Amino acid sequence: MKQVALLVCCLTVAGAFAATKKTAKTTDAGLIASAMKAAPASVAKGATIVDMAADGTMRTIRTGANGFTCMPDNPSTPGPDPMCMDANAMEWAKAWMSHQTPPAGKVGFMYMLAGGTDASNTDPYATKPTATNHWIKTGPHVMVVGADASFYDSYPKNADPDTSVPYIMWAGTPYQHLMAPVK
Repeated sequence: MKQVALLVCCLTVAGAFAATKKTAKTTDAGLIASAMKAAPASVAKGATIVDMAADGTMRTIRTGANGFTCMPDNPSTPGPDPMCMDANAMEWAKAWMSHQTPPAGKVGFMYMLAGGTDASNTDPYATKPTATNHWIKTGPHVMVVGADASFYDSYPKNADPDTSVPYIMWAGTPYQHLMAPVK
């Protein structure tokens, strides 16, 4: 999630915001179609669609009105990682991307229904696997971000989690969040 796999994932994350290759998927229509795969159609159809530039700036491709923002797959990652988030999750993601503390008291919700590509489960800023950063893959999932630390205590915080059940990603960091698989 270099984009916000981000953002989750997390993201899955950090790497998702890297530069993207110029392909047919980078046309506005292709980016919109990709971004809309992140969330249920009822959410995606009214969401704002943005694309992340290599310098970290976001370009609005389509303005929505339902409070959700969706981002397309990053073609530089090994698999699909489009995501869609509410306003609080977007603030959380921006804090994560800028290495800032996420805003307190703002619980956010994110969709990654196309799944997430490889990411470190322990290092929010890892861009490639190492012997110690616990690289994982996730299928379709949703995320809860920005909750009080005690919320996360009810879920497994294993460095190498069972991704078929809810678990905490980036445990013990300001960016810890619940990853919940969706089938």
